[in-house]
Amino acid sequence: MVASAWHDLGVDDRAIVQAVLNGDRDVFRVVVDREQRRLFRVCLRILGRATDAEDVAQESFVIAYRSLRSFRGDGSLAAWLTRIATRQAFRHLAARHTASDLDEAATIPMGRALSDPLAQALASERQRAVRLAVAALPKPYREVVALRFFGELSLEEVARVTGRPINTVKTHVRRGLDRLRQDMVAEAVA
Repeated sequence: MVASAWHDLGVDDRAIVQAVLNGDRDVFRVVVDREQRRLFRVCLRILGRATDAEDVAQESFVIAYRSLRSFRGDGSLAAWLTRIATRQAFRHLAARHTASDLDEAATIPMGRALSDPLAQALASERQRAVRLAVAALPKPYREVVALRFFGELSLEEVARVTGRPINTVKTHVRRGLDRLRQDMVAEAVA
């Protein structure tokens, strides 16, 4: 009932944040229910492991709850949460030890195309290579590329959530993708 009341009334994100800051924890549960699938998807795209994605998404909500006072309201609450989750996922990826072959095999999606395990393995390896290449991009490019493609934010949302001018975001996305392409080609040749 609380969830539909906040959602259906079109209450803006600042009002939701203010309600939580005033002590209404049920409203934050509404935010978690509304955004948990999105944050999980973002984290999964970066990390490639469902268990890691669940942990990082949950950790991101805890960080967001503790940091609500810093929400400026320039962009959407969803975009702000996505930025937190993206940063946490890349931190987790950087801290994660090199996975063993057995662990990597566990990330291969077994629900699709069971008849072609080689295709599954190649797709999984390609996804892993892209995640690692994005993680290796220099900071301004890594953040905007991840928010745009892993977080599925529009260029305008990326600009608002990062506080960067839209033309800077466009430039960083283009340069980041160029760099990513170069790195992926160089890795494929090596």
